[in-house]
Amino acid sequence: METLNRQRCKVLSQDGIECHLLYYQQGAGMQNLHGDIPVFMTSSEGDIRSLIHTHRYDAIVVASDYQMLAKLRMLGYQGVLIYESQGFGPHVEAALVVSEAIPFLQRYANAVLLPTTTHLVELFSNMCPWLKRYVFPNVLDTSVFNYVPNTPPTNPVIAWVGRLEPNKNWRHFLDISYWMLQNRPDLRIWMFYDDTLSQPEDKVQFENMVTQLGMSSIVERFNNVPHATMPLYYSMIGDSGGYLLSTSLVEGFGYAVAEAMACRCPVLSSDSDGVRAFIDHNVTGKFYAQGDILQAVLEGLDLMKNVSHRESIRQKGLTRIVDLLAPDKYVQSFRQMMNALGVG
Repeated sequence: METLNRQRCKVLSQDGIECHLLYYQQGAGMQNLHGDIPVFMTSSEGDIRSLIHTHRYDAIVVASDYQMLAKLRMLGYQGVLIYESQGFGPHVEAALVVSEAIPFLQRYANAVLLPTTTHLVELFSNMCPWLKRYVFPNVLDTSVFNYVPNTPPTNPVIAWVGRLEPNKNWRHFLDISYWMLQNRPDLRIWMFYDDTLSQPEDKVQFENMVTQLGMSSIVERFNNVPHATMPLYYSMIGDSGGYLLSTSLVEGFGYAVAEAMACRCPVLSSDSDGVRAFIDHNVTGKFYAQGDILQAVLEGLDLMKNVSHRESIRQKGLTRIVDLLAPDKYVQSFRQMMNALGVG
């Protein structure tokens, strides 16, 4: 959410829509926030009431926390309330969250905002048919987040970006990497994650599995890398002859995949729904069937061996992201939503 909030506030502000951000507490992602966007850090009802009455917001977008819808109304906010879902993990868990949210959505929300992700759109269509739905892709400013000329690593790199938690499926990433190494012992493995977003038991199990697979000297860990530095890393991975491997069970959107493609880093991904808008198999990227380790290995080897096809994927992947997630398209869709909800 931090990436999306930062990106969209920037492009909306440039188009004359003033944006403020509210986070309940400090987090590692705060290092990425800078510039002219006001950011408030509080969970205090008194502080939030003061913000509402001081700034008189025309609309408020509430991400994930459906209980905040009730709180904002209780604190006196009478404007447009838009609930936003960028994903709740596996389908069963997502359905459970939406079912819990229904009373709050019925009573307090004017609409729901969703990315173009099939399972989320179907979920809200089926469970909340009365609620206005606005569905459009997120934004990525590729004039800023793009390929960086670099000196790539000597060895090809397979990379993973995520949290050490079950839905991101780091276990399968290690399994696939292990079998890739049996075919390509020259590989290096880079893992980018935020330590503060992982449960202690996941971190312990992760380190144990790395040790058991004999990969301790090969897996390089990058903890909490500033977002502005990631284009260089993605570019290096792409130029090394490697790729980004996304192993998620379910993705609501998949920013890491889009960002890698924007930097000409090819992507091999599980078919996790949210990235289908970006990846056409063997055209803009590659898919493997969820849980099929052998297929993932074969697709990964093909992506590395077939140089001409790989270069085609890199270029077509970049073109897809530049077109699909263009800032002007996001601003237009956002303005249309606001106008439809009576905010002009």
